[in-house]
Amino acid sequence: MAQVPDVGALAPEFSLTNTHSTPVRLEQFRGGGVLIVFFPFAFSRICHGELCELRDNLHRFTGNDVTVLGISTDSMFALKAWAEQEEYDFDLLSDFWPHGEVAQRYGVFDETNGMALRGSFLIDSDGKIAWRVVNERSQPRALDGYFEALTQI
Repeated sequence: MAQVPDVGALAPEFSLTNTHSTPVRLEQFRGGGVLIVFFPFAFSRICHGELCELRDNLHRFTGNDVTVLGISTDSMFALKAWAEQEEYDFDLLSDFWPHGEVAQRYGVFDETNGMALRGSFLIDSDGKIAWRVVNERSQPRALDGYFEALTQI
């Protein structure tokens, strides 16, 4: 597995497809903050809880000029169905092919199981990593950690 980028490092660039078949590039968010949230699988229990918490508190991020992006190795079609079911108001991006390429760049790809770990990266307006946390797939991230991280940018 690749190394997780350090706080202060330039965030690895990427272009991934959202649930509407639109390419989303990290660079398009320069000038504002971005919270990148890698998650293992759509429709799974812990992922559901984490992303619903983000959905329900999205105003706390957008109010701080931070865009939330969820990324998994699921197909765009699975992510679209899940986003519609759960009414997520932020983009879910598919890192399906080449499988896990972006998760690998961020050092959160579990090669044995072919999925992303629970890695979150807060990117500042200059494109640098201001905060990060990486948990195993069975360990949910604490919502309060995100709110504390917002004070870093």
